[in-house]
Parts: sequence; C-alpha cells; structure tokens
Amino acid sequence: MVVTGVNGSLRDMARRIEHHTTSPHSAEKVFGAMVDETYLRDRLAAIGGNDAELVTFSSVDGKTSYQLKQGVPAEHLPSMAKSLLGGDLVIQRMENWAAGAGTVEVTLNGVPGRLDGAFTITDNGSGSKVTLTGEVKVSIPLMGGKLEKLIAEQVAVLLDKESEFTSEWLANRG
Repeated sequence: MVVTGVNGSLRDMARRIEHHTTSPHSAEKVFGAMVDETYLRDRLAAIGGNDAELVTFSSVDGKTSYQLKQGVPAEHLPSMAKSLLGGDLVIQRMENWAAGAGTVEVTLNGVPGRLDGAFTITDNGSGSKVTLTGEVKVSIPLMGGKLEKLIAEQVAVLLDKESEFTSEWLANRG
C-alpha cells in the first residue's frame, strides 16, 4: 500500500518501536549502570562493534548525557543495507538520562533517517524492566519502510545484547 499526501506526493511515515528488556537487578542499579562512564566504555568494548567510542560524556546535577559511536561491519548487514551504505554502518547515538528515564536520538551514516525514543526503567517483581518507545523514520521513497523495519529489528537485537551485558556487568560488581 502506498500512502500519499493531499497533493499526491508520497507521505512521510514513521515506524513505531516499543521494546522491553528485563533484568534481575533493581531499576536503581540498572539506571546507575546506564549513567556510569566505566560501564559505557566496558559495554562498547564488549559489543560496540568496529571503532566503537564514547564520544562525549557529561554528568552534572543528576543529569547525564553522552554520545556513543558504534559500528557494524558491512558483512553483517543485509544486502539492501550494504548497497545503500557502500560500506560499514556507523551508528551515532545521543542519550540523555535523569531520574530513571532517558531519551535517545540515533542517526546512521549514509541514511537520511533517525530513531527518536524514550527509555523508562521500572521495578518489575524482584528485578526491573527497561522499555524503549519511539519512532524510526527513513526518508527514502519506496525503500524507507523496508529500512525502517530493518532498523527497528536491529535496534531490538542490540537492546537485547545490551540488557544481557548489563545484567552480567552488574552481577560481577555485587
């Protein structure tokens, strides 16, 4: 189905994303990790991909902001993404956290699009639940929807890996 605007041009659409991960650790501990510079560096080293880097980090008055750069080698990308990018995927991710919640903005090299979302961390039984809600938008006629779906799927995979890493990292720190 093609959706057009009033003037007949293709209408910009966005794909909603909602993803949940759980942890055996409390929301307070998981939030503490999310705003810990050592944790972020450890996470990037373990699962950040090519040329992963903590580009900026600032924590003042209970508010933490940082920018991450992560890479995915071209050989791990679907053919559609490889042809569009012409090389490795570089992910720029800006997060802002305060009081157990955060926002995220993600951009990708060579892709006219982005993911904008919000994180919440809540206690859930004896552990916690992290929820990302947001939208993925790619402004490429005809291919945009496919790329949005691909990005949403890959974000879910990444969040699952990060959740697993976070649980192990916290377990190793008592």
